Amino acid sequence: MPALITPFTRGGEIDLEAHRHNLAVLIAEGIEGFVLGGSNGLGPYLEPGDREQLIGAGKRFTTHLMCGIAAESTRVALAQVAEAEEAGADSLLVLTPTTAARGRDEAIVGFYREIAERAELPVFLYSVPPVTAYSMPAELVERLARHENIHGMKDSSGDVVRLQTIVEATPDSFLLYSGASRALSAAIAVGCHGAITGSGNYLPSLVLETMEAAGDDPTQARRLQKRLSRISAEVEAQGIPGVMAAARAAGLEPGYPRLPLTRLSRGAETAIAKLIT
Repeated sequence: MPALITPFTRGGEIDLEAHRHNLAVLIAEGIEGFVLGGSNGLGPYLEPGDREQLIGAGKRFTTHLMCGIAAESTRVALAQVAEAEEAGADSLLVLTPTTAARGRDEAIVGFYREIAERAELPVFLYSVPPVTAYSMPAELVERLARHENIHGMKDSSGDVVRLQTIVEATPDSFLLYSGASRALSAAIAVGCHGAITGSGNYLPSLVLETMEAAGDDPTQARRLQKRLSRISAEVEAQGIPGVMAAARAAGLEPGYPRLPLTRLSRGAETAIAKLIT
């Protein structure tokens, strides 16, 4: 599932027409599910009502919409959960809280258990150390995987040994997604269920082909992974504005990021476009 970008107008409003266009383009490429409001969708910058708009506009396009939850307190997270549920999301991807809870294991466990208890939708953990500077310990993942409403996880560490450890320590029904493009083929090889990546916005066919080859043709998977790693590394070095620039080159309408992020310079966007086209 692509971690779908969120297009905003220059004034910071969600551009729903562009959002619908992006969904339609990626569905035509064979994508059947999306994460809305994740890190690449600027989830931490979304305001009350934004998730409702994104989900509502996407419901008629696709079979599965996973909604990102990004909050530092349980109270705010549950308000976002309620909005996602009312709008018709299919599952929840819940970012680790880190500002005050970083390193406090029981606070992290309590946060996720409270959400899992009160949410009506399936809950997925979300550990993304490049964004939060916090990697959820594998021991906590194993504990939380026992909860009946915690169904899986997205891990963006790119650490294949860690991914394999989590796969081996959790039930078969616990679905682990890799969030690191550079580790995609290896992640599938060690048992990950799938991928949730920013590269799904701008290289959807390559992501799908790499995942398929990882299970069937290791030689082909290495060739595809080399290209995916090279391009995604250059794009992601520019952060979310880089992903948006790459998406523009791939035919999406990314609009503008919300401040304080800004679009890349014209030269930087041109350089990224050359990688994609």
